[in-house]
Amino acid sequence: MRTCLRSAVPLLLLVAVAAVAAMPASAATVCASADGPTAQMSTVALANSALCLVNQERSSRGLKPLKSNRRLAKAAGGHARDMVTHGYFSHESTNGATFVDRIRKAGYLPGRALPTLGEDLAWGSGELGTPREIVTGWMNSPPHRANILEPKFKEAGMGVALGDPGAGADGVLYTLDFGSGGRK
Repeated sequence: MRTCLRSAVPLLLLVAVAAVAAMPASAATVCASADGPTAQMSTVALANSALCLVNQERSSRGLKPLKSNRRLAKAAGGHARDMVTHGYFSHESTNGATFVDRIRKAGYLPGRALPTLGEDLAWGSGELGTPREIVTGWMNSPPHRANILEPKFKEAGMGVALGDPGAGADGVLYTLDFGSGGRK
């Protein structure tokens, strides 16, 4: 019996390695913490996992992955935190600022250039707040899906805040800002 187990393990490992090697690169990539308990994860880990899943969706359709942009991430993160802090859920801030205003303030928009911009928002509690559930929800919503699969978008910034815009505290709020090219 031991001999069978010893010989079976390398064979199974070899089959698993061969199966992963045969997959397209995007399917073989594992997004860390995509399904993890959100209460035990950092906002950085949640944001990285969600952006990884977005890029898997793009890559599986022949689109280039979005490059992470720190200025877009600054705009997205600030908006996510603001929505949780002030209890609202909207592309427009309580002070009237639009996502374009926030992206401009973060310094993403270069001089006279007019890049194409977009924004997706989502929040969920418990299992519905995991990166995988959020990205699945976006992909099942035509306007959000259109942003994720827009070929003009080359860069993105994901912002995550713990809490939700309603009465609960166990939620996670995601803001994804897209750009076609701006300042790094």
